[in-house]
Amino acid sequence: MEEKKSFLEQKIDLKSPNKNIVPITTSIGSDGKLSIGGCSIEELVKKYDSPLYILDEMTLRNSCRAYKLALEKYYPGNSMPIYASKANSSIFMSNLISSEGLGLDAVSEGELLTALKGGVPNAKIVFHGNNKSDKEIEFAVRNNIKVIVDNDYDLERLEKISNSFNCDLEIMIRFTPGIECHTHEYIRTGSFDSKFGFGIEYLNILFDRIRNTKHLKLKGLHAHIGSQIFELEPHKDLGEIMVNIISEAKKFGHDIQNLNVGGGLGIKYTEHDDPPSIDEWVKTVSTSVVKACKKQNLNLPTLMCEPGRSIVSTAGITIYKIGAFKEIPGIKTYLSVDGGMSDNPRPITYQSSYSACLVNNPLNINSKNKYTIAGKHCESGDVLFKEIELANCKTGDLICVFGTGAYNISMSSNYNRIPRPAALLVSEGEADIIQKRESPSDLLKYDVLPDRFIKQS
Repeated sequence: MEEKKSFLEQKIDLKSPNKNIVPITTSIGSDGKLSIGGCSIEELVKKYDSPLYILDEMTLRNSCRAYKLALEKYYPGNSMPIYASKANSSIFMSNLISSEGLGLDAVSEGELLTALKGGVPNAKIVFHGNNKSDKEIEFAVRNNIKVIVDNDYDLERLEKISNSFNCDLEIMIRFTPGIECHTHEYIRTGSFDSKFGFGIEYLNILFDRIRNTKHLKLKGLHAHIGSQIFELEPHKDLGEIMVNIISEAKKFGHDIQNLNVGGGLGIKYTEHDDPPSIDEWVKTVSTSVVKACKKQNLNLPTLMCEPGRSIVSTAGITIYKIGAFKEIPGIKTYLSVDGGMSDNPRPITYQSSYSACLVNNPLNINSKNKYTIAGKHCESGDVLFKEIELANCKTGDLICVFGTGAYNISMSSNYNRIPRPAALLVSEGEADIIQKRESPSDLLKYDVLPDRFIKQS
């Protein structure tokens, strides 16, 4: 029987990085050790310590370009891919996606400010959120950022603000299309029972209400059906549903120019995952919208989509150093690392699975050992891998976890007062810091001891 190849030996898909487990530039040197972006991981850890986030620039750029090229190929009208910045928000990420011509979506003043500081043009930013504050809405309006209206509360305040400014505001509305898809229940957002968006049955009332406002101009529709989706059919259905709603809005005098189908395309975290390619996903969405517009005799709107995970996740890896071992005879062996749920909360939150290898033996040669990889936090559930096969390893060895570019940095915390890791960008043998490592003293900056307690001591 032919020995099964490691995921590190499988062919890399340069055109659709979401179908790879590893970054595009992953390589194994003549010494048998792992490198990314032409950089030795061992050398990076010696210089920058661990845990360590690493992003591969080539994978990021290829992902951005895959969306742009596919939209140009399959959609004859105007289009704009918009990066869902919640996946990984930073000044660097904002700058990179802007340099590739993508827009950006944000859900807080912090994400909006980060996007602007990173150089994303105001006109290419959209502002989401199911409970925007007055301060956040006013920040968006003052900076000419398009607001996606999520509920009546949003609408009331936007109407009030537009009247107080005595100026027209272009808005988009988000609705729930009633589409179910096979993904984790916490990341399904297109069903009728969702905290996001207006119910589809309420839209005609909403269209009538907006046309009777003085300054609000409805220019777009938005819907999003979930995340980490491997099915194409739900997105095909979504395009047709949204075009039908454009026709309904037209009856109330609204000129819908922008159609935002959200994101949700899955990535390959493990060998069991088989997501569609970016090209296939864009083709499905584009064909559906074009066909529906032709049927309804409508001009093609600007087609927007909001990829996040499929842009950044595969580009990212996290490096840990092995510490303690604990063997429970006949049951399992725990292998503890110097990070865990504070730098990657997805396993404990979503029961998420990843792929990993040893940095000094990435192909797991002579692999016979199964380990439970535990984080260092004071939680029994802080387990990154319930069972993984690795070659012989020891305290001080490095483990590389793949597919951590999305929702790791952005969801990280200081649980147990553990500082967040540094983040690096690697490209052509060069490494740049894009996020400084926190220190324990950094965590005290916002603590305040009241004067009366100081006097007592």
